[in-house]
Amino acid sequence: MLPKVHNRAGNLTALENQSNIPFEIKRVYYLYDVPGGEDRGGHAHRELQQFIVAVSGAFDVLIDDGINKKIVHLDRPYIGLHVVPGIWRELLNFSSGAICLVLASEKYIEEDYIREYQYFKKLKGYHAG
Repeated sequence: MLPKVHNRAGNLTALENQSNIPFEIKRVYYLYDVPGGEDRGGHAHRELQQFIVAVSGAFDVLIDDGINKKIVHLDRPYIGLHVVPGIWRELLNFSSGAICLVLASEKYIEEDYIREYQYFKKLKGYHAG
């Protein structure tokens, strides 16, 4: 849970490098206007860490270590999900108007992406099923 400062004029949540974000932020991006029924993500990273927040609306994050899968529902701007390297992730079930904020530990490097699930399982030492 991220810190939430509340007063009568509204709430504020601050995100800080290596404080409430467990890495140095080198890239920030956000996803929005995702059409109903569309998914995003569908990849893993070799080195990159991410911190994912639903700043508006809601969506699900499927995380998968190659054996265990879990769906995390994000729907509060003061709750985030830290995704470490070597975890497959998919963003699902976006509500209308949802905005997904992603803080990343590295700049965009295509070579860091693992985009094929079967290859991901092979790298993890598991047989894809």
